[in-house]
Amino acid sequence: MNQHRTLRSLILAALLGALTAIGAWLQIPVGITSITLQFLFTAFAGVLLGWKWGAVSQLLYVAIGLLGLPVFTQGGGIGYVLQPSFGFLLGLIPAAAVIGALLDHDLPVFTELNLVSDGYRENMAKAAAKKLPLFLSSTMLYRRETQYIKRQVAEFGKPVHYIYHIGQYLPDWHPWENYKNFFVGNARTGGVREIFGIDLPWLLDAFGDVESVTVQKDTISDLGLPYPDCVTLLLRHKGGVQGVLAADVVSRKAVRSFECFGDGIHLFWEGNPKALYEFKDGDKRFVNTYASFEHDSRYSDNVVENAYVDELTNFFGVLKGDEQPKWSFEKDLKAIELMDRIEKA
Repeated sequence: MNQHRTLRSLILAALLGALTAIGAWLQIPVGITSITLQFLFTAFAGVLLGWKWGAVSQLLYVAIGLLGLPVFTQGGGIGYVLQPSFGFLLGLIPAAAVIGALLDHDLPVFTELNLVSDGYRENMAKAAAKKLPLFLSSTMLYRRETQYIKRQVAEFGKPVHYIYHIGQYLPDWHPWENYKNFFVGNARTGGVREIFGIDLPWLLDAFGDVESVTVQKDTISDLGLPYPDCVTLLLRHKGGVQGVLAADVVSRKAVRSFECFGDGIHLFWEGNPKALYEFKDGDKRFVNTYASFEHDSRYSDNVVENAYVDELTNFFGVLKGDEQPKWSFEKDLKAIELMDRIEKA
């Protein structure tokens, strides 16, 4: 009976893997863009087969593509691992299932930031029971500029206000693929929520937990998204700090513009190492937080490689027992709950 059940599951996994491959090439025109049925069959795999065999079906799909069959939207072959979009193929295998499996095998986990809390509590409990590191990436916490802002606000010791605008035109996020074909095209993991997922951790770390939030949402583009493309928040932090946070996916120039002010402190940051300033004694002075920094010219000047290196260094320090992580699943759960409150408002 068990052999029959296993064979049946394997056949269904192979079928769903094949349908995922076919779905990558089935496109539905929507205005000036199109969507594929790839993720529809991925969802079917999870619903019909459960997480284990659903993951197997997607592993089979990725494997046959890497073996050379042209089942990906841009072909196939082992060289596809160098494609910028290869990571999203791996993302077809549910992250919560992968994390749980790693912990089951007594392995520490380093995971990219999450936009939903699926599997959080189960994996947190499993990691705690096994005393294994469960390291959650939050790269903005490792930017020297955000660390400097946090120190200056802490040393100032009095309430401050801040205004922060982050935005970038969604089709420019991944120019090599249609923005409706990866996670930012989904209402649950949309582009505005991605911005909040990246920046809320360092804001909460620097200014404290949020006790109240006022939300304004709008759609001002023709992108055809299933969520508002502009969201503005008025945040009241528990320590008395108040902030205006505006996030959008319509700004044609990638923007990260931050200003923090109080009676005796005034900081400006335009998102890159060359644009952190403080106003003192009547002068706007440049603050140099890097002896040197690495930047890939293919990306916005807001993206600095040093932070990724520092984050990995912290992870290895955690593995050795010498350091504590700057962020955690417990802290991130609060950030996700705040994002959920914003979407429901």
